[in-house]
Amino acid sequence: MSRNDSGPLQHLINATRYSFQGLRHAWANGAAFRYEIYVLAVALPAAWLLGKGAVERALMIGAILLVVVVELVNSAIEATIDRVSKDHHELSGHAKDMASAAVFISILLAATVWLVLLLA
Repeated sequence: MSRNDSGPLQHLINATRYSFQGLRHAWANGAAFRYEIYVLAVALPAAWLLGKGAVERALMIGAILLVVVVELVNSAIEATIDRVSKDHHELSGHAKDMASAAVFISILLAATVWLVLLLA
């Protein structure tokens, strides 16, 4: 086995380390990410208390987690575009706007899930 080969356990360890590095970077550099984590910190116990069973709790928690996931993807897209060029380009602007729109849609989805379940 060469030095660059690694087994599945080492791959899992490396992937976990890279994931935590990404989360630390998002926390340190992303105000929107921090706000969404604050909402998640409130939403987790609220979903546990307000959900009427496991499925409702899972939907409520999953909807908020989806916002965080989409925010991370949005931040990755923005970082990639900025890495390629800081110059204004119409396509770069469109890509950033669409990534931001994805965050907005995920927030609408989360709000809808919570409202439907809490008002049902």
